[in-house]
Amino acid sequence: MFVGRQQELNTLHKLYNSGKFEFAVIYGRRRVGKTALISEFSKDKDTIFFTGVETNAKQNLDNFSRCIMEYSTGTAVDSSFASFQAALEYVFELAKTKRLVLVIDEYPYVARASKSLASTLQFLIDKNKDDSKLFLILCGSSMSYMEDHVLAYKAPLYGRRTAQLKINPFDFFEACRYFTRFSDVDKALAYGVVGGTPQYLMQMDDNLSIEENIKNTHLNSSSSIFEEPNNLLKQEVREPAIYNAVITAIATGCSKMNEISTKIDEDTSVCATYIKNLIALGIVKKESPYGEKSSRRTIYSIEDNMFRFWYRFVPENTSVISRGATDLAYRRIAPELSSYMGAVFEEICRQ
Repeated sequence: MFVGRQQELNTLHKLYNSGKFEFAVIYGRRRVGKTALISEFSKDKDTIFFTGVETNAKQNLDNFSRCIMEYSTGTAVDSSFASFQAALEYVFELAKTKRLVLVIDEYPYVARASKSLASTLQFLIDKNKDDSKLFLILCGSSMSYMEDHVLAYKAPLYGRRTAQLKINPFDFFEACRYFTRFSDVDKALAYGVVGGTPQYLMQMDDNLSIEENIKNTHLNSSSSIFEEPNNLLKQEVREPAIYNAVITAIATGCSKMNEISTKIDEDTSVCATYIKNLIALGIVKKESPYGEKSSRRTIYSIEDNMFRFWYRFVPENTSVISRGATDLAYRRIAPELSSYMGAVFEEICRQ
């Protein structure tokens, strides 16, 4: 089921309908629906859709070649281009006479393995953009890589893109579209439990109560959400243990920089760097009083509700959850759910 993203779809369709060379960069956190957006956009169009994998350059080139030849010949062909440049030149040639969409999903995996790929794309874009009908889409889940190596001023591809779309989680009102059977209150409760990330929203079953959903997700050691925060941090950052400590400190009530640094036993300068990265990932947010220039009154909180709920209730109940005692785990967190959800309701009202 595809929900929302109308503004992003309109942008992509407008670019497509220009008929000239276009280059869109799409990025955002994992599970936020980037690939679903591109698939929805390209479902009725001539498209070569290639997804990079975390492997070496040869394997990615073989996979890319297979995608190109399957599109070109209509059958699976077990052959490979000599290089990414040869493969991309072939695609640009195909796009001289007709509109063609080329999607390179999980671009960071490919570019890290093939160091010259960005420069090759730069060269071919400059060479072909004036007479090409190619619509190139680079998509990536590593936000730091996309911002530093694709969008940044010093990146080889800087100045070549014609659009960039940062895909964020849904707000409350967009998230509600996933649920047709929940009451309005339960929709708010569901949003408080998993936030607005589409993949997490899909884990909620609106045929069940919120209590049953909490037991099936956060309090179930076999659910995908139970391991999600740790898995995401391992994929996004180099020192997940320290980031984990920072998020835990904020989730359990440390809202100021000095409180967080004391809690995790790190200097405030070091702590500030980790928090800055967590803000960029959309996990943490900071708020300062209006008009205040000083950072002394700045407070930090967990922005993503799935992380907020998980770090607030799961770590202290891990031993109970690992034994499969979900009913007991729920009874232990139940007394604090009202205050937690009260804060969520206040934020929804501000939206």
